[in-house]
Amino acid sequence: MSAFQIDGKTVEDLKNEHPLLKELIATKEIFWTNPKYELFQNGMKKTKLDEVDVKGAEERLKRFAPYIAKVFPETSKSNGIIESPIVKIPSMKQHLEQVHDLQIPGEFLLKCDSQLPISGSIKARGGIYEVLKYAEKLLLEKEMITMKDDYSLIDNEEFRNFLSQYSIAVGSTGNLGLSIGIMSAKMGFSVTVHMSADAKKWKKDLLRTKGVTVIEYKEDYSQAVEEGRKHANSQPNCYFIDDENSSDLFLGYAVAASRLQSQLIDMNITVDEDHPLFVYLPCGVGGGPGGVAFGLKLAYQDHVHCFFAEPTHSPCMLLGLVTGLHDKVSVQDIGIDNLTAADGLAVGRPSGFVGQTMEPFLSGCYTVSDDNMYKLLSAMIDSENIHLEPSALTSVFGPSQLLKEKSGQEYIKEHNLEGILKNATHIMWATGGSMVPKEVMEEYYKKGLGC
Repeated sequence: MSAFQIDGKTVEDLKNEHPLLKELIATKEIFWTNPKYELFQNGMKKTKLDEVDVKGAEERLKRFAPYIAKVFPETSKSNGIIESPIVKIPSMKQHLEQVHDLQIPGEFLLKCDSQLPISGSIKARGGIYEVLKYAEKLLLEKEMITMKDDYSLIDNEEFRNFLSQYSIAVGSTGNLGLSIGIMSAKMGFSVTVHMSADAKKWKKDLLRTKGVTVIEYKEDYSQAVEEGRKHANSQPNCYFIDDENSSDLFLGYAVAASRLQSQLIDMNITVDEDHPLFVYLPCGVGGGPGGVAFGLKLAYQDHVHCFFAEPTHSPCMLLGLVTGLHDKVSVQDIGIDNLTAADGLAVGRPSGFVGQTMEPFLSGCYTVSDDNMYKLLSAMIDSENIHLEPSALTSVFGPSQLLKEKSGQEYIKEHNLEGILKNATHIMWATGGSMVPKEVMEEYYKKGLGC
């Protein structure tokens, strides 16, 4: 740790400059609000992406919907649109109020990306989208399709044989690899997923059953990504999906916002200056929560308040934002081990692209211990009969922290939210869980009861 230096600063210098780092290094649960948060219109002047980009991603997913409905029958009811339900969780709210001895104003909703078809996690949004975009590019270039075609025609041997000349690679802790591996293999691509040490065995096994090549590493996520990038660069016709820097992944996630907006309208839930929306998003490298939050800011502007949730042992995005160093610093650099049960969030170095893009839009970040993830997992099963993987439960820790912690209370006052909190909607983003094997979920549940 003492050897780390950046811009002439040591870890001790960073700790003196940013006192919060002492608590971060001690792996304490922290609630941090972002001093660089700005009004939406001001923030938009600093970003290269806009609603036209998100609309383009939305239209591409619509073009592919007939193909998806054909090759993944589980999506036929939604006509090939990959989307998840949103549900009220009043019993879980009551449980949290009792545990924290706190009244939490507003309504609790769970956005069940844990139930997204095909790969069972939020990664079914960005990961699948980027595979589809690459496939479309190749097929359009060869004039095998036009954008006016019914894309269900892609499901035949001619197209699969053509795409089999190309390969796709990605580095992953698990869920992104599942989404990209399953979609790529289905289309005919040769696909390799470079898995970090944190990835669960069942995820690797599932990918192999789909015909995906899985390469395992003893190191963490950043190493898997680096090795995946090297491997892709050494192969002809190999496309590397770069979780650390991909605007395509980001835009695929951002499409979630307009669909959520429709769901809230159907539920008669209002979001405006008198009805604030708080959204809590589990965060690993940042692409998934960053994209969703960006889309939500486009939809609701200053009426939505987005918070990222990270494990106490892998708070990479919080570290990058607090120091302003983004991807120039990792949690290992400051002495944190990056070891957590939340495999999808076990990331030591954040995406600099996401951190810098979201800096004016993000309300804050908080951290959650593994024990609390497991406790919440068991409580969610007992109270609502909803089964999630540990990383997804970081979102559920957010509302109580917002109200309990001093920085959260100051945020509420600063943004004149005190008088309207009773009208608030709290959405916890459940990022994964439906594909967890039953016996593994049972282990998680028992562990939560014992914490």
